[in-house]
Amino acid sequence: MKTGLIAGLCLVWSLAGCAEAEGPAASPPADRTVEGAPYVLKGTQVWTVPDPAQGRDYQVFVSLPPSYDSDAERRYPVLYVTDADYAFPILRQITRRLNLQGPVVEEFILVGLSYAVGEDGVASRNRDYTPTAKGVRDAAAHGGGPAYQRYLKDQVLPFIEGRFRADPERRVLLGHSYGGLLGGQILFTEPEMFSAYVLGSPSIWFAQRHLMRMETAYAQAHDDLPAEVFIYIGGWERPGPSRRNTRDTDMVADVRALESALKGRGYPSLKISTQVLEDEDHLSVAPLGFTRALVAVLPAKDAPAQAR
Repeated sequence: MKTGLIAGLCLVWSLAGCAEAEGPAASPPADRTVEGAPYVLKGTQVWTVPDPAQGRDYQVFVSLPPSYDSDAERRYPVLYVTDADYAFPILRQITRRLNLQGPVVEEFILVGLSYAVGEDGVASRNRDYTPTAKGVRDAAAHGGGPAYQRYLKDQVLPFIEGRFRADPERRVLLGHSYGGLLGGQILFTEPEMFSAYVLGSPSIWFAQRHLMRMETAYAQAHDDLPAEVFIYIGGWERPGPSRRNTRDTDMVADVRALESALKGRGYPSLKISTQVLEDEDHLSVAPLGFTRALVAVLPAKDAPAQAR
């Protein structure tokens, strides 16, 4: 985890350098290469979108689809991904590779949701991606999920849809681990915020399975859940003898329990599918889960049948 965080921070510094290099004084001549300069993801943008309610600054990373400049009338679905420091570049490159020999995934605007500026990434996500602090050992460091959800609704979504040709009817939220927990929180409180939810290895175990209680509360008050939900989980995400059994709780069983509960509600507008990705653990499953999710929730209209 520490290695991933360091790599993620390096990416943020690189992306920030990209934003800073937009001014003419900071840009080297076109025919020169600065030896030893950081690698930068070309064609990406970094924007600061503050949260005035909480007094914090966040950045969003943006990658526009290949046809964005040439098709000026077209509006695109938007995929918002948490933990942008590592997830944003992975998703961007997976999408590009999937479509190398023809459309498999529909073109979309990719938006990465970063950690709070100036904060440790672990501390930021512990606070922002968790729905409650009740029953949590370090209560002061958790439970900011509802406030972060308001920030996304009041600041990030309007910013993206006001600046880019985003289709507000086609928003996808993808989150892994605590990010998947945040996705579940929004799904069971304001499902209309997004049209599709990718819950990657969701931390259903958090706070004595608080998310399952949220699901029950939603079902008691509603007779429909208008959303598409795709859940992935690694086959190793359960207790066991292998060193890759990295969990002391059975996250696979938790996902199956959530899937069963949702299917049992009989919601007419809910579309749900789950994939257990064998031979993958909580860390290794993310790239494969991202790939399966893209094909599931954003298939190109003329994609080959076998790719869907």
